[in-house]
Amino acid sequence: MTETSQGTVEVAGLSYEQARDELVAIVRKLETGSAPLEETLTLWERGEELARRCQQILTEAQQRLERATQVSETTE
Repeated sequence: MTETSQGTVEVAGLSYEQARDELVAIVRKLETGSAPLEETLTLWERGEELARRCQQILTEAQQRLERATQVSETTE
């Protein structure tokens, strides 16, 4: 995993579980409303990136399952 200049790990290097867990933590922090505006915006942007990463991984997993299903159907 590669860290950004802000010390956070690049989203592209995260597993689904890592991205999901960080996203959950961000949502909890945002829900409290305790962060200053600039930090809130930064957290929101990071959350958007994490959500896209999770969706990307889930889409890829779904495609793999569909390919595997197609292969098993053609071999029967």
